[in-house]
Amino acid sequence: MTFKSKIFIYLFLLSFVFSFGQMQKYSYKRELKGVKNSWHKLVLPNDIFEKISPNLSDLRIFGISEKNDTIEAPYLLTLKSEKQIKTNVYFKIINTSHNEKGYYFTLEVPNQEVINQLQLDFKQFNFDWRISLEGSNNQDEWFMIVDDYRILSIKNAETFYEYSKITFPNSQYRYFRILVKSLEKTELKSVKASYNTIEKGAFYDCNIKSLVIEEKKQEKNSEINIELSKRVPVSYLKIDVDASYDYYRPIMIKYVSDSVKTQNGYVYNYRTLTNGTLNSIENNVFAFENTVVKKLKIIVNNQDNEPLKIKNIDVKGTIYNIDIRFTEPAKYFLTYGNSNVYRPNYDIERFISKTPDTIASLTLGEEQVIYKKPTSNNAPLFQNKIWLWIIILLLVSILGWFSIKMMKSK
Repeated sequence: MTFKSKIFIYLFLLSFVFSFGQMQKYSYKRELKGVKNSWHKLVLPNDIFEKISPNLSDLRIFGISEKNDTIEAPYLLTLKSEKQIKTNVYFKIINTSHNEKGYYFTLEVPNQEVINQLQLDFKQFNFDWRISLEGSNNQDEWFMIVDDYRILSIKNAETFYEYSKITFPNSQYRYFRILVKSLEKTELKSVKASYNTIEKGAFYDCNIKSLVIEEKKQEKNSEINIELSKRVPVSYLKIDVDASYDYYRPIMIKYVSDSVKTQNGYVYNYRTLTNGTLNSIENNVFAFENTVVKKLKIIVNNQDNEPLKIKNIDVKGTIYNIDIRFTEPAKYFLTYGNSNVYRPNYDIERFISKTPDTIASLTLGEEQVIYKKPTSNNAPLFQNKIWLWIIILLLVSILGWFSIKMMKSK
């Protein structure tokens, strides 16, 4: 074999090792199949969340070109979460009155825009009222929109809860009339009218492995401990209570952020996802930021009431979607599994509007474990005392020889 051939093989092997050097920092890879265009999208599968960092900072798209060069493809990580778009509608209160039925408030919408929500703000607190809402175009003929709608306010030294929002089907009238069915004096401070639309998100159901409810009588709390079958992102929780009576209970939803193993078992550290109120008026749905979890704890403050009977709990997560930009042909992999790296910083995050509206989807191959070169366990040379003494004796001998030589020369 000639010298030039040896050099060529050496450089080839060196480039091969360098190409896979970046990927070796990670533990797992899955091939991206179907890369044909500049932009593609991919839905992150749930089974990878057991092996990636909680903040998803270790997601990378690496490609290996025909020349064994490593290419990192930038991506945008997005959530298919539910979005509420609120458009405020201008109106004015033109009349207030009362009779034996209660207190009336008449609103005028000059431009006759569509509305589907009214947010009422009363001067009073601690009320439990029923209201009706009617619509009219001439104030002579009125049409019922909602009837016997319940609004509630509770304010004391421990808590403050108010539900005074009227949600109803899309309505387009020149006038709206609110009847508060109360004999006590009712003062309406303000009203906000709006037209709300919802962009539905994409959710998946989380499989609950175990659900255990403990009654803490001394703390006057009920603790609901939930363990999911796998570690996945969670952003939605619905609690179905079996109760024929009214109830109002402050709750706190937490998750296990980390754990410490002790002689008596594991000690879990919790962080709060959200606070809220479990009550008999609303639908008891609690939404929060998508968080990768496996264990949840719900603390229900019963105060001096009997514990509530929980019929069912639904846990859901928002689907993660990534839009990837490819610039060079290569064999690309979704790579993950490194808790020591930071979230990447790509230019495309500043030009989100340039992302195409229609993007073809990719599929993922099977998960592969990335081979890592084993580290050498050989002890350092100078850990061996014999070698250390040999070097010391050699140095002493050399110094002695130079000393004798200098003395003879004098």
